[in-house]
Amino acid sequence: MENFSTMSKSAVKISSDLLSNPLCEQDQEFLNMVTALDTAMKRMDAFNQEKVNQIQKTVIEPLKKFGSVFPSLNMAVKRREQALQDYKRLQSKVEKYEEKEKTGPVLAKLHQVREELRPVKDDFEAKNRQLLEEMPRFYSSRLDYFQPSFESLIRAQVVYYTEMHKIFRDLTQQLDQPGHTDEQREQENETKLSELRALSIVADD
Repeated sequence: MENFSTMSKSAVKISSDLLSNPLCEQDQEFLNMVTALDTAMKRMDAFNQEKVNQIQKTVIEPLKKFGSVFPSLNMAVKRREQALQDYKRLQSKVEKYEEKEKTGPVLAKLHQVREELRPVKDDFEAKNRQLLEEMPRFYSSRLDYFQPSFESLIRAQVVYYTEMHKIFRDLTQQLDQPGHTDEQREQENETKLSELRALSIVADD
């Protein structure tokens, strides 16, 4: 988007600079042409800014909001991983005591570890269940989330290029010289370029 803005701003500056050129004071026809160009470039810049604002609001900002969800998801995955590690650690302790000879102290320790394991297991299963339910929903909802943005982007492009076609069609009609073919216009341009190249202030390539 910055490239579009830079391009249209540069076009406006070029046409404005041309308007301040002394040639405009000396040649009314040249002044008319540059004035038409300046008007067209300002119209183009206005529509371009409108398109940039619309894309910012309906595409860029939703993308940023969507991206802001990922840190929360990553944190939820990390919490689930930590709960899993705690669960495995206590489960390993339970299995170790279950393999020992069933003496009074061992049974007491086994009971204690099992009591510690229960809430840790419940916590892991809750976190795991939440991710299993929400991650597929999050993944499948991405199309519904982005579809309005895609539609807005396409609509903005269609409106913009339709307006650009109108602007440059109007500009062409204002600058067009009736009866001139494209070959004649090209020849006239080459003639004028040759005259410019012949000036002493123009450096050789």
